[in-house]
Amino acid sequence: MALTAMDLVALAKQAIREIDSETAKNGLDTKIVLDVREPAEFAAGHLPKAVNIPRGVLEFKISNHPDFQNKEADIIVYCQSGGRSALATEALLKLGYANAVSMAGGFNVWQASGYPVSN
Repeated sequence: MALTAMDLVALAKQAIREIDSETAKNGLDTKIVLDVREPAEFAAGHLPKAVNIPRGVLEFKISNHPDFQNKEADIIVYCQSGGRSALATEALLKLGYANAVSMAGGFNVWQASGYPVSN
């Protein structure tokens, strides 16, 4: 039986660690924040200090980006609602980024919590 996109997200969430938006907010000054949404989504608003590498090109671009040379760095990954970030976090772990976590609920929960947004 073929898997759906949501099946893949559910499997990824079993293999990764998720944090809530408050924990993410408290880590903004000490962790790398990775936004895996598309550039237009990022331009419309993003977490402060976030780096944008879309999910579709993540595996190809991450190792060349200067912010991601240390595979032991703490990385908070987010997307719009948590699905793409779960898949991206799973990919990062497979690529050797040992301390990548996904922000549960994504940008939607961040905004609903009233946390700061950069444009």
